[in-house]
Amino acid sequence: MPGHGLPRRLIALPCAAVALLAACGNPPASPSEAKQNVRLVDSTPPAAGPLAQATWFMAKEPSTLDLDNDGAGANSDLIMSNVCERLVQLQPDLTIKPGLAEKYEWTGPNTLTFTIRSGVTFHSGATLTTDDVVWSLQRHAADGANESDEFTGVTSIAKTAENQVTVTLKQPDAVFLQAMAGDGGVVLERKAVESQGDAYGTPRGKDACSGPFSLQAWNSGQNIVLTKFDKYWDTNRAAKTSKITFRWADDDALVNSLVTGAGDGTYLENISSATRLATGGTTTVSQGPDTRVWSLMVTERGALTDVRLRKALSLAINREGVSQAALAGFGAPAKEPVGPGAWGYEAKTFQDAYDKLGGSPATPSEQDIEAAKKLVAEVPDKKPIVVASDTTTGRNVIANALVDAAKKIGLEASITQIPTQQYTDYYSSKDVRAQADLFTDDYFISKNDPVGFYKNGSSKSTVQWVLKDPRYDELVGKARAALDNSERAKLSIELANRWADAMPWISVVQSPSTVVLGSKVTGVPASGCYRYYPWAADLGAKGA
Repeated sequence: MPGHGLPRRLIALPCAAVALLAACGNPPASPSEAKQNVRLVDSTPPAAGPLAQATWFMAKEPSTLDLDNDGAGANSDLIMSNVCERLVQLQPDLTIKPGLAEKYEWTGPNTLTFTIRSGVTFHSGATLTTDDVVWSLQRHAADGANESDEFTGVTSIAKTAENQVTVTLKQPDAVFLQAMAGDGGVVLERKAVESQGDAYGTPRGKDACSGPFSLQAWNSGQNIVLTKFDKYWDTNRAAKTSKITFRWADDDALVNSLVTGAGDGTYLENISSATRLATGGTTTVSQGPDTRVWSLMVTERGALTDVRLRKALSLAINREGVSQAALAGFGAPAKEPVGPGAWGYEAKTFQDAYDKLGGSPATPSEQDIEAAKKLVAEVPDKKPIVVASDTTTGRNVIANALVDAAKKIGLEASITQIPTQQYTDYYSSKDVRAQADLFTDDYFISKNDPVGFYKNGSSKSTVQWVLKDPRYDELVGKARAALDNSERAKLSIELANRWADAMPWISVVQSPSTVVLGSKVTGVPASGCYRYYPWAADLGAKGA
């Protein structure tokens, strides 16, 4: 399942959000030396040696460690990517390689067969079996499970040999294979999950996985501790750190902990903090490719039913201003709702198509504003627009950018504040969506394939509510079934163009993956793979 950002507390920025963007005489920007100090890489330099222990900071305590629970999200993945393993493993360069499946192949037009690796031991000491694999996939596919949408085309999951599991689908599906590198491909020990009952995934529970780390303790409200699993099957990829403790804190506390050496690293949620962390001398900041983009999601409430109004707002939003105010210039204006980290194949083809996309200027020109006003004038029935935000700076900056854009082109817009704890309910609750015409949020996918995002434009999608196009639905099916990369890229670009023409979301800024490391550690990936790849196993000591 694609992911969205979870509520978090962000620091106040130097230029108040309400005096935003072009209105700010001096928009907040990172010092030039900060940007010069940020490394653009897939991974940080390899570790030279082991570590006895490390402390890793994160934005928020997970609500669950059961990845099938609909409360699971980025914070759950950050930890469990090191504990649980998948049939296919996402790599730091965002390609995929065999994981617990040592081989995978299309053995028929609609059948994908996984050869399950032998000699894999769960943390309980039990041996991984194909029965565990079948049960795990069926659990992910069950109604209400977090990953169930990845299995909508699956007709059966069966053990077809002692070491083989075959998934039969309604049609070939390249996106399904990509999903097996995300949470849909996690393999659990059935007995360990079932024996725990409701305790599984909670502070009272244990893990049921086979990764390089096992869950030692979840001390609710304090920390989560992982320890190296000494019987990990891949001795070449065994963890270099014996113990890693996860703590959570707001931005100020997080930054101070890293600067003073109380913490060894973090994957930044609020990347504007990189300004301080890249220039202090005690920490290093690296960025890598990701699929994460901040957008304005249009609801079915009605004020923006006419696509001309959505396009007009897109023309008038100052994306560069948002990047500076919300991300301190460490992000980039976005024309698409999925980042370039999804370009795992045919990258030049996707780049060329992206460059040709119009309607989403980085900084609106006078011509853009005039074109937007013309679109607005064509619409006879214009209602006041309400955009939802919460107390977090990123969402507030984007919401204010929308209000600013609306005023410039003759539309009335205001902001409603949704409680942070309720904010993500807008994906599942029509009543929550009824409070606003747009919501600001960030979104990412686990797949290195744009089709893995653009399938969200289908008429049956649960994350967009205004695009209902039978031709688009047909294209989604064709794109998923295209196993040839070149053919699938062409279909994906057609989907991207149709999405841009309908604009069910207004894309605003890309947010690259950003990792901060203390002076004594290195090795982890910088790309967005960390949500699904065992990044902490690569964490180790720096050389002399």
